[in-house]
Amino acid sequence: MNSIRQVNLGTQGLAVPAIGLGCMGMTELAGLKTYGPANDAESIATIHRSLELGGNFLDTAELYGPLLNEQLIAKAISGNRHKYIIATKTGVEIDHNGKYTGKANGTKSYVKKAAERSLKNLGTDYIDLYYLHRLDPETPVEETVEALGGLVKEGKVKYIGLSEVGSQTIRNAHAVHPITAVQSEYSLFERQIEELGIIDTLKDLGIGLVAYSPIGRGFLSGELKSPDDIAATDLRKYLPKFQGDQFYKNLELVNEIKKVALEKNVTSAQLALAWIMAKGHVPIPGTKRVKYVEENIAAVNISLTDEELNRLETIIPLGTDTGAKYSEEGMKSINR
Repeated sequence: MNSIRQVNLGTQGLAVPAIGLGCMGMTELAGLKTYGPANDAESIATIHRSLELGGNFLDTAELYGPLLNEQLIAKAISGNRHKYIIATKTGVEIDHNGKYTGKANGTKSYVKKAAERSLKNLGTDYIDLYYLHRLDPETPVEETVEALGGLVKEGKVKYIGLSEVGSQTIRNAHAVHPITAVQSEYSLFERQIEELGIIDTLKDLGIGLVAYSPIGRGFLSGELKSPDDIAATDLRKYLPKFQGDQFYKNLELVNEIKKVALEKNVTSAQLALAWIMAKGHVPIPGTKRVKYVEENIAAVNISLTDEELNRLETIIPLGTDTGAKYSEEGMKSINR
C-alpha cells in the first residue's frame, strides 16, 4: 500500500490521511442520483483503489441511501475493517422502514438507536468518527453530545464530530465532550465558514475541519459548460450555484482558476484540493470512479506558494457571491 501524508485531525488523537474519500455519490440520496448514476462494483473498486494508494479515510452517513451507503461500504471493507478509518453521521431521522422522515433528530434515544443500526449496516463493532449530521432545533446540542460521549465510553465510537454548525454551538458542544472535527462545505467556491468566523473558532478549540464538496460539487473541475450538462435526476440541478445566470458567473471564475492550474500542469480540481490542504484542512472529495480517486489523491503532492495561494484567493475573494450552497429551506438547517 502506498502512503499518503498523515495529519492530525483536531487535537484528540485522530490521525488521518491528508485527503479522504466522500462516498455519498455511490448511492442515491432521497431518490436523486448524486452526481449521476452509480454502479456498486465500480464504487467498491474505487474504495479499494483508494486504500491501495493510502486513502483509507471514508465518509458516509445513515442519510445516504438512506442506509444503503453504509451497507455498500460494509461490502467494500469486508475482511479489512482494521485498515480503514470510517466516519458516518446521525441526527437526520431515518425511520424503522429505512425512510427519511424530513426532520432532524438529536435526542439521546435516537442517537443510540441510530448508532446501533449504523454499526450493523457497516458490519463493524466501532465507528472511528461519528458526526451529528444536522443540529436538531428541538434538542439542545449538549444533550446530543452527551449521548455521543456515552457511545465513546461504551467503545462503540472513538471520536465525535459535528456538521454544518455555528461557532456558539461548537463551543457549547465542546464543553460537554471534546469535539474532534467539524465537517462543513468548504472550497474556493464556498468560504462562508471563514466569513462567519467558524474556522477561527475551530482553531481556537483545536478542532479539525473536514471539507466536503471541496471541488465545488464538481464545478471547480471545469468539466461543466452549461446547466444543461446536469441531468434532472442530479442533486445539483436544484442548487443555486448551478442555476441560470449564477452558473455562468461561476463559470468565468472557474476559467480563471483553470489558467493557474494549466501553469502548474495540474487539473483545476487538483488545484482546488491542494488549496484546502495548504490551508491545513482535510478535504473529502467524493467520487465513485477509480480514475478520479487517483487524480484526487495525487493532489497531496502539489505544493502551493504563498503567492499562488494569494492569486487564487484574489480570483475568488471572501464575500464573492457564487450562489447559496443549498436551497432557501436547506440553508435554515446550517451554521446555527
